[in-house]
Amino acid sequence: MPPAPRPAGISARQRMLQIFVPLLALGFGLVVWQWIVWAYEIPRYILPGPADTAIALLTDSATLWPALLVTLRITFMALAMAMVGGVFLAVIIVQSRWLELALSPYTVILQVTPIIAIAPLILIYAPDTQTALMICAFLVAFFPILSNMIQGLKSVDHHLIDLFELYGASRWQSLVYLRLPASLPFLMVGLRIAGGLSLIAAVVAEFAAGSAGQGSGLAFRLIEAQYRLNLPRMFAALVLLCGAGIAIYGLTSFVAWLALRRWHESAVRREG
Repeated sequence: MPPAPRPAGISARQRMLQIFVPLLALGFGLVVWQWIVWAYEIPRYILPGPADTAIALLTDSATLWPALLVTLRITFMALAMAMVGGVFLAVIIVQSRWLELALSPYTVILQVTPIIAIAPLILIYAPDTQTALMICAFLVAFFPILSNMIQGLKSVDHHLIDLFELYGASRWQSLVYLRLPASLPFLMVGLRIAGGLSLIAAVVAEFAAGSAGQGSGLAFRLIEAQYRLNLPRMFAALVLLCGAGIAIYGLTSFVAWLALRRWHESAVRREG
């Protein structure tokens, strides 16, 4: 009986289409947007065009780019804390059914409570504004990593668990050599979700804090531009936030690919 044919790999033409078709669609949308602004002579204080937004990115770079760095620093620090805390707590919870039942109400409460509702309370008790913003971003990014990690640790093939027990592996050895590697795909999914949520939470917390001055983030610059009716700067700040979100998603996807590319079906590319 002849072997089953292997799935054909992605051709170079298909890869080029995957790259250029979204770029062409985005460019077409920008051209239409600019044409509408020019054709109907819409004032900049009502709807700035892409050209006005690009000019604002250059002229206000001394204000917007440092604010972006502040927001990104809070986002990545909160994401790192959520990764460490989520993995650590998931490992502890999976070891004990009673501990899982005891902690599950708290994790659910943190997930379902809107961060905008508890941000003012965190701002009161936190030692400074930056710490409060980091806590808010951490709380939002923490649950996706925790829940996905718990699911991954529980989804290990029971035949493999029986095999480890048959060879006399300890609980620690089963955790390190079986459960943690098997849960890695679930963790990477949680990381991609938490990356975007941490940025959203950082911006929402900045809105709630209303922090101004040298160390303020992009959220305050958005509010400032809104109060001054400086819509080109407002759109420029939104472009930076969108770009940051896309970059974070791309970075977390790249980390997931690096972690899974040699062994997991979701990242292994089958060549024809």
